[in-house]
Amino acid sequence: MIPVDIITSKEMSDIAQIVKLHDIDVPLVAVYCGSRKGNDPVYVQSAHELGRALVEAGLGLVYGGAVIGCMGAVADGVIEKNGIAVGVIPEFMMDREVAHGGLTRLHLTDTMHTRKAIMAEYASAFITLPGGLGTLEEIMEIATWRQLYQHEKPMIILNINGFYDKLVEHLQFTAEQGFMKPEDLHRLIVCNTVADAIELLKPIVNMPDTMNVNKI
Repeated sequence: MIPVDIITSKEMSDIAQIVKLHDIDVPLVAVYCGSRKGNDPVYVQSAHELGRALVEAGLGLVYGGAVIGCMGAVADGVIEKNGIAVGVIPEFMMDREVAHGGLTRLHLTDTMHTRKAIMAEYASAFITLPGGLGTLEEIMEIATWRQLYQHEKPMIILNINGFYDKLVEHLQFTAEQGFMKPEDLHRLIVCNTVADAIELLKPIVNMPDTMNVNKI
């Protein structure tokens, strides 16, 4: 049976005690993606491919914990290769997003904010696959945290099937209009294939997060 605990926002002041990284011997990559499959099979296929590729590269997964959609596919890919897969899911979403039964570790949380903070603490890097509003919110929030000097971790947008072309175009426009620094834009690394994303991670995923800040 998967170890399961329930974490509340009141406990987050001691996040290091919750996120027991000493028990995990590989860097974990946070993958943000949809709880739906999308209309093109390439989205689920790419999620599954990414999961397998992470393990082959000596990496593990932390993600939203669900067994459905692209989220389930990326976890399946990791589990099939006997990799480490950590899930984090709010209690109130358990009826909508059934938790994956094959995970290494599963955390239940009281809020979405707690969920995202735990995922970010586990992560050595972030990859965004296609997804909906929640996925967009997650990558934009983690990019904002970097802008506010809360972490130095790599952030990759995996632009499968040109899914994020218009988002990238809008972010470029945002920088051109003076609402975003070019360096904050460039920290969001865009690539088009799983292989490219893995290659980008290899030299930087173990980069120490040495910023002396009070993290969000």
